[in-house]
Formats: sequence, structure tokens, C-alpha cells
Amino acid sequence: MNTLTVGARALELDKDGYLADLNDWSTEVANALASAEELELTDEHWEILELLRGFYQEFQLSPATRPLIKYTALKLGPEKGNSLHLNRLFKGTPAKLAAKLAGLPRPTNCL
Repeated sequence: MNTLTVGARALELDKDGYLADLNDWSTEVANALASAEELELTDEHWEILELLRGFYQEFQLSPATRPLIKYTALKLGPEKGNSLHLNRLFKGTPAKLAAKLAGLPRPTNCL
């Protein structure tokens, strides 16, 4: 198991770099995970991460790309709920990378 050090805490990550314990997530953890991906989180990123966390609370799963796009369009409008916007924010892998940064499990049907 890999670990991520945030402050004085060493957090366990699974083999793909996702948090082993979803309760370990915080904004500091999200920033540390983003830094490991060479990504700096902006307000646009945070908007999607908060949306994803809400999706997970409601449905108990991390959405794949298509449901993520639909849900984002439903909640934030079509200018944000489209693949171009989400791919730009999350390096072409919005469902996987956004779930990782939001402290959620890897979407089950993402390669």
C-alpha cells in the first residue's frame, strides 16, 4: 500500500493512488493529491469536486465519465457539464482523476 503524507499524517492509498479510507479526505488532502498529479486546484476544480462528493453521498458510487457529464450539466449547466470543460480541468480523465481528488473510490467501470 502506498501512502500520502499530509502534515504529520501518513494516509494509506490503494494501488491506484486513491484514498483507502474515505474519511481521511480534507481540502489539504485534495491539494496534496492534486500536487502529486502536477495539478493546482482552482475554484473550477473545487466546484466539480464538491459536486462529486454530493453525488457519492446520494448514490454511494463514483460516476463514470458519461454520468459525471450529465450530472454536472444538470447541477451546473451545460457550459460546465460537457466533456471539453471536464477534460480540460482533469487532464483528459475527468471521472478517474476527479474521483481521486475528491477522496472517492475509483469509478468501477473506468479502465
